[in-house]
Amino acid sequence: MNRRAIVLTISAVAIVCFAAAALLYQRYSVPQETTVFSQKSNPLVRFHSPVLGPNDAPVTIVEFFDPSCESCRALFPYVKQILAKYPNDVRLVVRYVLFHNGSEEAVRILESARAQGIYEPVLEAVLDAQPQWHDDPKILEAWKAAAEAGLDVEKAQEVMNSPEIDAILKKDAADVKTVGIQGTPTFFVNGKPLPKFGPQPLLELVQSEMEKAK
Repeated sequence: MNRRAIVLTISAVAIVCFAAAALLYQRYSVPQETTVFSQKSNPLVRFHSPVLGPNDAPVTIVEFFDPSCESCRALFPYVKQILAKYPNDVRLVVRYVLFHNGSEEAVRILESARAQGIYEPVLEAVLDAQPQWHDDPKILEAWKAAAEAGLDVEKAQEVMNSPEIDAILKKDAADVKTVGIQGTPTFFVNGKPLPKFGPQPLLELVQSEMEKAK
C-alpha cells in the first residue's frame, strides 16, 4: 500500500471513530443535560407555578407534589425547614401531580387559595388535615381545614373550576408525562434529580448547589 493510500485509510478510520464518539455522546449525555435548570421552556419550572421563597433565589427546589400523597405530607416539614434555614437563597416551586383520589379537588382548593393570597397557610392546613380526608372523594375535611385557615369557601367554589385553573392542571399533567414522574414527591434541585429519596439527601443537594452559586 502506498503512502497516499495509508493516509486516506487513516483519515477514514478517524472519521468513523469521531462519528461513533459523537453518536455515543448524544445517546448518553444529552438526556442528562435535559435536567439542567434553565428559565427557558423548562418542563420543571413554569411561570404559572406556585413559588415559596424569593423569585431570585440561586437555588430552586422543584417538587412534583400530590396533596393526597402521604409521603408528600411527611416530607413537607423538612422542605419548610430548608426554606426557613436559607430564606434568601432557596425557593420552592410546586408542580401538581394527580395520582390519588381527591387530588384534583384538593389542588383546586389550593389554587383558589392562591387567588385569595393565602396559598401557604391553606396548603399547610390541608396537609395537616390529610389523614381525615385522604379516603374521602369529596374531601370535606380538606374544605373545612382550608376554611379554618382563612379561605373564603364561597368565593373559592366560584373560581375552582375556572379555565385558568383548568389550564394549570392540564399543563402540569403534560409536564408530569414529559419528565416521566412515576411517584410523589419527586424533587429536583436546580434541575438535578434527587439521587436518593429522603430529607437528608435533599438538604445535601441544596447545600451543594448553594456552594456552587457562591
